[in-house]
Amino acid sequence: MRAELPRGPLADDDRGSRVALLFALVAESLTLWYEHGAWPTEAQLASRAADWLARTRRSLALAERRRLAGLADGMARQMASTLSREAGLYAAHEMNEALDPNYRSALADSLLAECARLLADDWPTSPAPD
Repeated sequence: MRAELPRGPLADDDRGSRVALLFALVAESLTLWYEHGAWPTEAQLASRAADWLARTRRSLALAERRRLAGLADGMARQMASTLSREAGLYAAHEMNEALDPNYRSALADSLLAECARLLADDWPTSPAPD
């Protein structure tokens, strides 16, 4: 049986959930870029973050969702600038598959670690809760 996630707002120190959300937003950005040739806007990513949080019965202030959306956009664009189309499609696919906790991927694990590093580097600039 799977443990139920706590409900309500994310705690200020809940980095694990923020890393997972950042990872999901990067995957979303890359998928849209490689499938449709357009980057999602910050507002679209913040909305996707709200959807993801709702599915896990969690919440996060809009300012924090926008901050994570901005970080995701930057990471996705950096990845796309260094990968061939085929490699980018593969990375996006692996990231989307890895959103299932039963799926294991060395590539997704390394990208998740990069999301954790990116969030840790940006942590001091995070806004105060609303």
